[in-house]
Amino acid sequence: MTELDADLDHIIPASVLPPFWAKLVVGFVSLVCFARSYDGDFVFDDSEAIINNKDLRADTPLGDLWHHDFWGSRLSSNTSHKSYRPLTVLTFRINYYLSGGFHPMSFHVINILLHGGISVLMVDVFSVLFGGLQYTSKGRRLNLAPRSSLLAALLFAVHPVHTECVAGVVGRADLLGALFFLLSFLGYCKAFRETGNKEGTHSTLWVLLSILLGAVAMLCKEQGITVLGLNAVFDILVIGKLNVLEMVQKVLHKDKSLEKTGILRNGGLLFRMTLLASGGAGVLYMRWKIMGTGPPAFTEVDNPASFADGMLVRAINYNYYYSLNAWLLLCPWWLCFDWSMGCIPLIKSAGDWRVTAPVALWLCLIGLICQALCSEDSHRRRILTLGLGFLIIPFLPASNLFFRVGFVVAERVLYLPSAGYCMLLTFGFGALSKHTKKKKLVAAVVLGILFINMLRCMIRSGEWRNEEQLFRSALSVCPLNAKVHYNVGKNLADKGNQTAAIRYYREAVRLNPKYVHAMNNLGNILKERNELQEAEELLSLAVQIQPDFAAAWMNLGIVQNSLKRFEAAEQSYRTAIKHRRKYPDCYYNLGRLYADLNRHVDALNAWRNATVLKPEHSLAWNNMIILLDNTGNLAQAEAVGREALELIPNDHSLMFSLANVLGKSQKYKTSLST
Repeated sequence: MTELDADLDHIIPASVLPPFWAKLVVGFVSLVCFARSYDGDFVFDDSEAIINNKDLRADTPLGDLWHHDFWGSRLSSNTSHKSYRPLTVLTFRINYYLSGGFHPMSFHVINILLHGGISVLMVDVFSVLFGGLQYTSKGRRLNLAPRSSLLAALLFAVHPVHTECVAGVVGRADLLGALFFLLSFLGYCKAFRETGNKEGTHSTLWVLLSILLGAVAMLCKEQGITVLGLNAVFDILVIGKLNVLEMVQKVLHKDKSLEKTGILRNGGLLFRMTLLASGGAGVLYMRWKIMGTGPPAFTEVDNPASFADGMLVRAINYNYYYSLNAWLLLCPWWLCFDWSMGCIPLIKSAGDWRVTAPVALWLCLIGLICQALCSEDSHRRRILTLGLGFLIIPFLPASNLFFRVGFVVAERVLYLPSAGYCMLLTFGFGALSKHTKKKKLVAAVVLGILFINMLRCMIRSGEWRNEEQLFRSALSVCPLNAKVHYNVGKNLADKGNQTAAIRYYREAVRLNPKYVHAMNNLGNILKERNELQEAEELLSLAVQIQPDFAAAWMNLGIVQNSLKRFEAAEQSYRTAIKHRRKYPDCYYNLGRLYADLNRHVDALNAWRNATVLKPEHSLAWNNMIILLDNTGNLAQAEAVGREALELIPNDHSLMFSLANVLGKSQKYKTSLST
């Protein structure tokens, strides 16, 4: 048993140390934390990734999943976010098939079970990180740190920052990525099982399997590939037993004994590093080829720091973002579904008091790094280095260091790094216990943190149950976030509370004067309330800011039509169709305009286009029947009516219109049966 484990003996009772009971406790606690979300709705990004994603439906070939992004768009499209997670989408598709449709409960239950399984797996992972790799003569791995691994796994299981991944169905990408990440790491550890951990010996098959599992993790979530970096660090420090400080000193002093250093003579280690490097490079190359058109194009509202002028300003803000991520791990009380659009104002000068946050972060990190490098205790060096590695390496894809990311702060990307934080925190509790006589106080603090985090998880899971609670919970955390006000307003508008929705939409536009979607929705409500002048001003501004915003062009056309500005309305409709060729609702509204102008042939053609693009467009069918009826074309009206009812057999408005036509044609018996 390790020295750290002995320091925690007053916190973790011996009765829960047997592996089965330890894993049972961790699994049970993890399920309790997030059980409230099991019957929640689809919320926020779930709509686009699941409900509106055609890749989940049986009529979409399975092969298309390998050419589409996470949201169902073609990867080759310039508008694609390049989120390539086909295995995650495949699990959504299986969920959809087994539950017989979009029933959110089955989706949520799978997420909760995945987190429970990952938390249980963390017991084994932490036992390796804390206790190292030692095996019995029969090849069974020994858990030399049962208390440390259990406490760290419990801290991981109950961390509130995980709520977005567990309670939000879209978070399954992070859960699956984490699952295969951990399996890859444990698989890499098994490469040394049968060799007795002898120098230079390993099982190449397990190393290759670990690389394969890392590739699978990447196909679930991009950051999964970083497990290969963690495997390399583990191999060098634990298997190769490298003392980084000692090696640096020898390099600086040109010590001839460096040539005799084990790591340089260890052909097995060099071979494994070559396998990891070439495997990672190959997987990343394939990933890049699949992306097709290069990295995604994000806008300033997605990640304002990356668009800031000057390298220094960008660096300061990136480091401030890192400190905010660290704060979310330390104090996960202020959680928000979205941190963009002004939620975190840019730091533009060194006089901003917020620069103290990254300074404090780096002082802590430098202190930990110094301890990891300079400590005379090899066990401490290994734990701190591996803890920092688990904290930093999985976070690198979200750091903006290698490429621009499409968010400011995202709680979901902290799912894996939080394991490193839990490891460091556990080490800190052990060190505190060792140097204080008030061991019961330390135990009370640990239990208090676990209880408070469990309570916070349950509260936060409840907030993710529906969009109204989720969006409103963000108002106090990010009052400057225009997207938060927009989503609250949209939720209110969907429920028919237009007056309150207007207030939130106006605030969204005030906070972000270029927020075209808020302008469009606000303009729509004002149009319905017959406040046409302001509606036209808002929609005109929206299309001026974003000229290819087809929905705003269509809505502008509707307003202009109501204002009797027919030529401008026709031009707006035509512009909308130019930017979105398959736009049945716009063809429908264009047909209404032509009907008002007595351009009957043009109206019929427009409505026919609407029904071709959307065969179930009842209003377009009905308007065609009524127009043909009113112009005396009864035979044609009857033919259109019968065609429509074949496609939409139970539409009462179509039945009524066709019955009128048949009555005028003196086909009374047929009319009555219709």
